[in-house]
Amino acid sequence: MEPISLPEPGIPAGSSSSVPQKKFRVLVGVTGSVAALKLPLLIAELLKIPGLEVKVVTTERAKHFYNAQEIPVTLYGDEEEWQLWKGRSDPVLHIELRRWADLMVVAPLDANTLAKVANGICDNLLTCVIRAWDLSKPLLFCPAMNTAMWEHPITARHVEQLKGFGYTEIPCVVKKLVCGDEGQ
Repeated sequence: MEPISLPEPGIPAGSSSSVPQKKFRVLVGVTGSVAALKLPLLIAELLKIPGLEVKVVTTERAKHFYNAQEIPVTLYGDEEEWQLWKGRSDPVLHIELRRWADLMVVAPLDANTLAKVANGICDNLLTCVIRAWDLSKPLLFCPAMNTAMWEHPITARHVEQLKGFGYTEIPCVVKKLVCGDEGQ
């Protein structure tokens, strides 16, 4: 079943219009935290929202934690970035994805990618999309790492750096971690 499109701003829901309804486009970034195993659940929940179109950008390390066959939307990785561009007039995937999306959510954001983004490193498709991100559009990030990593002083600095860019943090939760530790 195809999701229903959200009405355009200023057009009441249910009114007939010859203007096609634009879907709201969400780009999900996923990194190499063990929390990436929840990517299929996250995508399934997002797809329940009428009028939402979703694409995923993954890091190579994130692929270890989920089965790509369980992701029912377009999934991009570093390989697609390099396969798409052959010459001067070809599209550049990280720029195309930046243009396509209305909102980006990075869930989970592991400690490694957090540090890269905070320091401006863009050495994979995901970090290139984030570095090129249109700051007039929302970017949400969901840190996910072991409590010992979360509590390291550099993590707080990195999180503040991302907030300084205008990105919105979705805070960690306290729970029993995969490793058996309990904490954020």
